[in-house]
Amino acid sequence: MAWSTRQIAELAGVSLRAVRHYHEVGLLAEPERRANGYKQYGVAHLVRLLRIKRLSDLGFSLAQIAAMGDVEHHPEEALRTLDAELAATIERLQRARAELGLILRQSLPADLPPEFAPAARTEISDADRSLFTVMTRVLGPAPRQAWADVMRNQSHDPVSKEFDTLPADADEHTRQDIAERMAPSTRKMFDEYPDLRAPEADAPHGEAFAKETMGKALRDLYNPAQLDVLQRLNALLATGSDGEPARPPETPGESNRSQSQRREPQGSCQLPAAGHQLVCRDGRGRPSGPGSGFAPRASYAGADPPTSQVVRKPPRGWIRPDSSARQSHST
Repeated sequence: MAWSTRQIAELAGVSLRAVRHYHEVGLLAEPERRANGYKQYGVAHLVRLLRIKRLSDLGFSLAQIAAMGDVEHHPEEALRTLDAELAATIERLQRARAELGLILRQSLPADLPPEFAPAARTEISDADRSLFTVMTRVLGPAPRQAWADVMRNQSHDPVSKEFDTLPADADEHTRQDIAERMAPSTRKMFDEYPDLRAPEADAPHGEAFAKETMGKALRDLYNPAQLDVLQRLNALLATGSDGEPARPPETPGESNRSQSQRREPQGSCQLPAAGHQLVCRDGRGRPSGPGSGFAPRASYAGADPPTSQVVRKPPRGWIRPDSSARQSHST
């Protein structure tokens, strides 16, 4: 019994294109040709084609089918591997359905993970929302949840709106005033949410990648005046100029010294060029800074050094108030 390409395709329930593709990738042997040049398929070809279709319908890839060969035995190992893959796929689809149900029931934004979605319903700027989206891809689980809690529990913050609408040519006094009013609540935020003190520590793609990505997002989303405000806020918290001590680390022999004796002189921060992080130095010219962290409207200005940080307004910004315990470095 011999069939043409069209006939065997119809018998097996596949398309002509599929039959030709199976020939091209070596899954189906080429048949003999008649005198007129047309292919003639036999029973062996039909059995092989039916096997390919059956395994493909079960979920095996063509590469997996090719690895099994033509041996007619029970492919237990391959079947168990496929079963595990299908179980993982089902679990992923179930999670997706659960999230879709939540989005539909509560009219939540579809572009954010479920822990961020309720918080995103609060009044936030387009820049904050964009930074939120980037954060969900670079932060680890604990800091990501902490930032979601910050956003969900935040109270109305007048200075937040001022920062959002700050023009790029804002004057010196306005920038400094906004930074000073951000400082107390920013410090309080880090006291209440300790997971924000080292947000990049468990970043899924690594610390350096997280810092670089967030730095790029920050520079693209906020104007020069807003970045300058973050720089000023960073300096205030780094030096204790916001009314709170900078809390430098104690060294042997310092435990009996007074807090005023241990307090560092005021320093300054320099806004970096693209690809570098904000660098802060204390009054003695030594690297300092409140540390690294992420938040909507507060992020890295670059990938290094890891302990100097641009801060964003509270409670949507971050900076580590106790970062002086770590040393900055530059690449």
